[in-house]
Amino acid sequence: MSKILFSGIQPTGTPHIGNYLGALKNWILLQQNYNGIYCLVDLHAITIERDPEQLYSDTINSIKDLLALGIKPEKSTIFVQSHIPEHLELAWILNTITPVAELERMTQYKDKAKENKNNINAGLLTYPVLMAADILLYKAQAVPVGDDQLQHLELARIIARKFNNRWGDTFPEPQAILPEGKRIMSLSQPTKKMSKSHGEKNYIAITDNPDTIRKKINKAVTDTGNEKTDEMSPGVKNLFDFLLYLGKNDIHMKMMAEYQNKTIKYAELKKAVADSIIEELADFQKRREQIKETEVIEVITKGKKQAQIIAQQTMQEVRKKIGFL
Repeated sequence: MSKILFSGIQPTGTPHIGNYLGALKNWILLQQNYNGIYCLVDLHAITIERDPEQLYSDTINSIKDLLALGIKPEKSTIFVQSHIPEHLELAWILNTITPVAELERMTQYKDKAKENKNNINAGLLTYPVLMAADILLYKAQAVPVGDDQLQHLELARIIARKFNNRWGDTFPEPQAILPEGKRIMSLSQPTKKMSKSHGEKNYIAITDNPDTIRKKINKAVTDTGNEKTDEMSPGVKNLFDFLLYLGKNDIHMKMMAEYQNKTIKYAELKKAVADSIIEELADFQKRREQIKETEVIEVITKGKKQAQIIAQQTMQEVRKKIGFL
């Protein structure tokens, strides 16, 4: 029997090329070895202020992205978090065994509290407990995470251990599946990881059209003037990484030889990078355009039924062990 893999996806708009190369592309391969459960975590999304219409639209579009990327509903379960009330029930139970001190030391909580000084709500603090409930509800053994979520996953393991010690063996301790070192940096601030929070010029969305991709790559920083002459600048390295991660090994080797011989033309390097990105995203973008909202609704309706069976079974077991009437 295949191991269960759980992934929670925040509906925060279109992913960028860094998300795609660092995580999303690998999810399609993971389908072959795991029973995938993909959850659009809209309950997590409202820990910061969200426009209702935008949240609805982002949730629909995030599911379109998953389907267009190649997540197969016949192989994996795709559903929306708020459709399964057991997430909240288990989260409350787990809250009662989670020390506040553990939550207060979470790096992401500290960062979010700084960013949202006018809305430091209880949801920001207990976010990792809900994340633990998301994972444990389906008794997931594996969770693909980035570096920024490792601390939360470790807390989920601690919470699972606490529950098992108190009420008996119930939950497996989930293991992290880490990205394969594919780290894409910002186009305009190449010492920082690519992020949508830094503005549009910093990233390439996977839905950007070819003209937009070319313009963004053409404006990407190469040399900043502060580098040692014998060391490749972060901006140039980032462009070479694109070629490497997109599988353009022959172009990468040719351009690298030109760089080492000091004959490289950055305009040609940027064109090669833009061409490679456009080619990589072409099939995805074509498939995405063909997906209608009615198809999305069908997928998440089916996914809700599948997820609910597992969630209800888990909560029946949990309620009995705790002693609920």
